Amino acid sequence: MSRDLIGYGASPPDPRWPGGARIAVQFVINYEEGAENSVLNGDARSEAFLSEMVGAASHPDRAMAMESLYEYGSRTGFWRLHRIFIERGLPVTVFGVASAMAMNRQAVEAMLRADWEIASHGYRWIDYQYVPEDVEREHITQAIALHEELTGARPLGWYQGRTSPNTARLVREEGGFLYDADSYADDLPYYAEGQLIVPYTLDANDMKIVAYNGFTEGEQFFRYLRDTFDQLREEGGRMMSVGLHGRIAGRPGRARALARFLDHVIASGDAWVTRRIDIARHWMEVHPA
Repeated sequence: MSRDLIGYGASPPDPRWPGGARIAVQFVINYEEGAENSVLNGDARSEAFLSEMVGAASHPDRAMAMESLYEYGSRTGFWRLHRIFIERGLPVTVFGVASAMAMNRQAVEAMLRADWEIASHGYRWIDYQYVPEDVEREHITQAIALHEELTGARPLGWYQGRTSPNTARLVREEGGFLYDADSYADDLPYYAEGQLIVPYTLDANDMKIVAYNGFTEGEQFFRYLRDTFDQLREEGGRMMSVGLHGRIAGRPGRARALARFLDHVIASGDAWVTRRIDIARHWMEVHPA
């Protein structure tokens, strides 16, 4: 697939968000815990990515501290985020790694009861950059099958996250996804070789809290989310994605910052807070390929 450096240019289309909303806001909870690199999963080395131990080494054995940091996300952090969104009646899209969800069916049941969208976050939470094409293709097939077994329906959205050069093509070839979220290239959905892309974010994302160039505490996270929202709302006709993880934003001090931002969005009165699948369906209706 060739690169598109032009996009919508100076004249992005009017998304005509429902109810005349000035902005569509979409919250993602990434559910990855248990599917990360671990010798228990047959991997050669332990996980070293996206935890409180920024810059952690990867070991050819179990890394007990890293494992427990991930376990916090499924045991405690997910449920804190769940309560915050349920209390406010706000919808969520979950990017669910299939093998992680299989380890915590209580969490999956809670997602389904809340009518959250559960999109596929792949079969494993690993880096696919150098994974052979046939293996990645098989993992996509396995992800869909296990996802359907766990949730009762196949996923309609896809986000690998740590992609390979083959991922987008393999997703298109699979053919069953209404949207692919493996892009950060725009503030609006767009089509690429016939596939609807609903772009995601790595800046309005709690992963910046556990990065060298990121936020050091909740107030910075809140301010960045607020300023992003206010700018896009002022422009009008934009989409804002917010990325969350139970093991990161689910920590108490950060959860309070997230809750403040949710209340800021609600108070605006003209934001369409919705699931990613609803944005995809709306876009396909208003702006068909």
